[in-house]
Amino acid sequence: MFTGLIEELGRIEAIEPVGGGKRLAIAAALVPAGLAPGDSVAVNGVCLTVVACNSAGFTAEAVTETLERSTLASLRAGESVNLERALAASGRFGGHFVQGHVDGVGEVIALQPRAPGYWLQVMVPDALLPLMVEKGSIAIDGVSLTIAALEGETVSVALIPHSARQTTLGQKRRGDQVNIESDIIGKYVQRLLEGRPEKKPLTGEMLHEWGY
Repeated sequence: MFTGLIEELGRIEAIEPVGGGKRLAIAAALVPAGLAPGDSVAVNGVCLTVVACNSAGFTAEAVTETLERSTLASLRAGESVNLERALAASGRFGGHFVQGHVDGVGEVIALQPRAPGYWLQVMVPDALLPLMVEKGSIAIDGVSLTIAALEGETVSVALIPHSARQTTLGQKRRGDQVNIESDIIGKYVQRLLEGRPEKKPLTGEMLHEWGY
């Protein structure tokens, strides 16, 4: 489990093919502290398992399924990536529940200055639109954000200067692809509604009965 609060920007040092997947060597200064093989790290919002690490960085492997569902397949040596270690049981929870399980890939429409920060617009896949809610949570390349506006297939979020500087989002350009993870609560609600034998209107009493 992650929070979507990026700890630092790492750098892709090398990428090697491993079967149908890839092994990523990532340089980082803060995230390697306390890491051990088997630990989880979110790389651009994708939960990966550490297979080796030292004080200068770590190595993780991405299987075919992960490469097909995320932007990791297009990474190149030298690129920056958002990094976050899995949340410790004793840690503070400051973002929202992020699993590191990418739901789809979106496309950046625009990144525009909007004082005091920026306005980021991303086109998301049609299948994810029912899970997008204005003022709801979304993770874009692993960054916990609040949806500020919805218009058609476009999701807009406001970036504060800190988020733009400390993550890869401040470097995005039109046409760039980004990993999208919708709010886990929305996914469970959608699944519950799909499984209902009768399409009755959703009520507060139903949500309370289901534990929300």
